Amino acid sequence: MGKKESEMSAMEIDDPNSGSSDQILPKFSINVLQLMKSSQAQHGLRHGDYARYRRYCSARLRRLYKSLKFTHGRGKYTRRAILESTVTDVRFLHVVFYMAERAWSHAMEKRQLPDGPNARQRIYLIGRLRKAVKWASLFSSLCSIKTDSRTSLEAEAYASYMKGTLLFEQDQNWETGLACFKNARAVYEELGKYGDLENQVLCRERVEELEPSIRYCLHKIGKSNLQTSELLQIGEMEGPALDLFKAKIEAAMEEARSQQAASLTEFNWLGYRFPVSNPKSRVSILKAQELEKELQGPTAESLPAEKKLTIFDKLFTAYNDARNTIRSDLVSAGNAESVKDDLNGLDKAVGAVLGQRTIERNQLLVKTAKSKLNRKRDDKSEKVTRPEELVRLYDLLLQNVADLSDLISSGRDRKPEEIAFEEECQRKSLAYRAERCFYLAKSYSLAGKRAEAFALYCRARSLAEDALNKFQSVAKKDEGTIQELKTLIKECRANSCIEHATGIMEEERAPENLSRRVSTISLDDSAAKVDKYLLDNLDVYESAVGDGNTKSTAKIERFPPAFQSIPRNPIVLDLADGCIVFPDIENRMKKKSIYSRFFRFTT
Repeated sequence: MGKKESEMSAMEIDDPNSGSSDQILPKFSINVLQLMKSSQAQHGLRHGDYARYRRYCSARLRRLYKSLKFTHGRGKYTRRAILESTVTDVRFLHVVFYMAERAWSHAMEKRQLPDGPNARQRIYLIGRLRKAVKWASLFSSLCSIKTDSRTSLEAEAYASYMKGTLLFEQDQNWETGLACFKNARAVYEELGKYGDLENQVLCRERVEELEPSIRYCLHKIGKSNLQTSELLQIGEMEGPALDLFKAKIEAAMEEARSQQAASLTEFNWLGYRFPVSNPKSRVSILKAQELEKELQGPTAESLPAEKKLTIFDKLFTAYNDARNTIRSDLVSAGNAESVKDDLNGLDKAVGAVLGQRTIERNQLLVKTAKSKLNRKRDDKSEKVTRPEELVRLYDLLLQNVADLSDLISSGRDRKPEEIAFEEECQRKSLAYRAERCFYLAKSYSLAGKRAEAFALYCRARSLAEDALNKFQSVAKKDEGTIQELKTLIKECRANSCIEHATGIMEEERAPENLSRRVSTISLDDSAAKVDKYLLDNLDVYESAVGDGNTKSTAKIERFPPAFQSIPRNPIVLDLADGCIVFPDIENRMKKKSIYSRFFRFTT
């Protein structure tokens, strides 16, 4: 009896409404962080597609409403609130969660507009964030009553993050926003100490995502002396929680560039000075020059190739924006010849710099491909570089150099700097031709065409020697290119000797190989190799697919089917017809009278 009383008292303690209701509802449990991360990663946010994630949240809400029979009327919309008494299923909590996620993703979608949100769109953005905070707060309050302690803590951290995001976007109440972010971080730090390994990793990643926002809030309050470079390094981190932070950093950098652009009055190129009057062109050129400093600075050697390619893409975008603005100014310049000349010269200078950076990007791709060409492949899934790919890259380089040379030589009165630059382009073109010919010879060598490979190696050596002589004849020598050409000449000589020797050996062995193949020819079909097909050996447990480590076609059944002999009706040929002599029957034929003939002629 005492045991039953203790159980009843424990039940009364767990359920505050046990006196008014005999039914005790169980506590729900939701892994909020895992649910959020999996939904975001699987439905667009892995690639930053907030529109796709918003569509997913809307579709998910429709399915939840239908499964819960919690629709809002048939014809006219009738709002149905989710209260504490309504939550009899864990799916009601999912409805509130996805409402908050949908509003947040809609706000982030507006934030990622190409030119940034204007005043009206910004008002709408903040309105959607307020809606997300409202739903997140409702989610937290419902979880504090209907769920276990862990879910309640996660919901509270989620609501704190939403509040901090709203204040972060509004640029006000930095102290309150800092407190919200710190509250969320403290919860995730504690939750990261318990649970399975996957949950601990998720919590640690969430703490790392919140750290930049906390540091930025401290910087705005004045309690942190963060440098601009540190903010940029923080902005390079990835994650949906950092997209708003990166947008803030980009907006601050754009504002700083706009202030610095006032001092950028001219663009220098090969001894020319072109005035830059449009503020948009100034900002784009300044942004491109900052990216060039990252590629040519002291830390450029330590940057990975993927990071450099990303910087090159941003640099190309900045220079293309500048050229589009310049060409728009050309259209609106009218008949002002002096203004047109300046704008045409500026467009030519920016296009030449863009061509130079394109060549540098393609050289980086060539360097990466060369490193993968001779490297031993440890991972089977790793892509192998073939010589044909390097041939294609050198084709691109030759086209880039030709376009740049045409652009330089388009002017009438050229300065010595332009002539020297054009000669440098010609030397580079000769070196690229030698490299292209070398890797084209490699591709022929792999195909077993010894004569063609030998001729191409000799041609590549000749081109490399000509390019080396031209590079050594100039006053300002490019030691890196000279060393590469010397190495190329040695490799061409070695490979040509190998191809020559291999070709002679194959020619000497050709009669022997031919006689061996002829000696193995047999007219007996049984001596030939017979392929075993699955349908012919259904009673034998033997694989018809082959070894999993080798690439072989599955032998299920012969297709197309082989011809089979079938019986048919005999073919009769009448060969005796031409040899039979038939009797004369003229005497048995009826003779015609003269009157009938006369009558026929007269009529």
